[in-house]
Amino acid sequence: MTTAPLSLEHLIKPSSLTEGKSPVIFLFHGYGSNEEDLFSFASELPPEYAVIAARAPYPLEPFGYAWYAINFDAQNGKWSDDEQAKGSRERIVSFIDEACDAYHLDSGNVTLLGFSQGTILSYAVALSYPEKIKNVIGLSGYINRGILADHYKEKDHSKLHVYASHGQVDQVIPPEWAQRIPPILNELGISHVYEEFPIGHGVSPQNFHSFKNWLVQNG
Repeated sequence: MTTAPLSLEHLIKPSSLTEGKSPVIFLFHGYGSNEEDLFSFASELPPEYAVIAARAPYPLEPFGYAWYAINFDAQNGKWSDDEQAKGSRERIVSFIDEACDAYHLDSGNVTLLGFSQGTILSYAVALSYPEKIKNVIGLSGYINRGILADHYKEKDHSKLHVYASHGQVDQVIPPEWAQRIPPILNELGISHVYEEFPIGHGVSPQNFHSFKNWLVQNG
């Protein structure tokens, strides 16, 4: 399918539905990757969903893309550019609206599926704008409260559903960071599942099977 000229480069797999507006899954890759990475999931996801894989806006050398800068400083350690992340949060929100309009998708049935940095942005979008998102599948990431919209706690999160998973031996994002996700979701009254798998920073077949089943149940 030919992609429409939207604000983020992307790939799309159309829905199998022939009538009406289809539900949609947006895929957001990790730091240093691109839109082709998670798009390999597309053919394995429920066919009634349109699947759109977005490319992050900031190119990295020598290749790959990022949603925001991560800097490594000998004195201060690793730190993230939260202001740039907030900008990407807003770009994603606009892109979702554009894509739903351009491809005639159901804006009331939007799922975000992210990996690592893409998960961090997926949480930022969904917790900041719960009225726009139905489901989040957050793989190998965490919630960064510093990039959530002001007054996000005042929003109604009751219709949002979250599947979160993490590798027990993840050396990129510590499992302890992911383990803080359920208490935050409980604070906001968000229905969720949290699982850990005996892997590093990645997605195992067991993990994929688990979140796919969750999606079918929550679709």
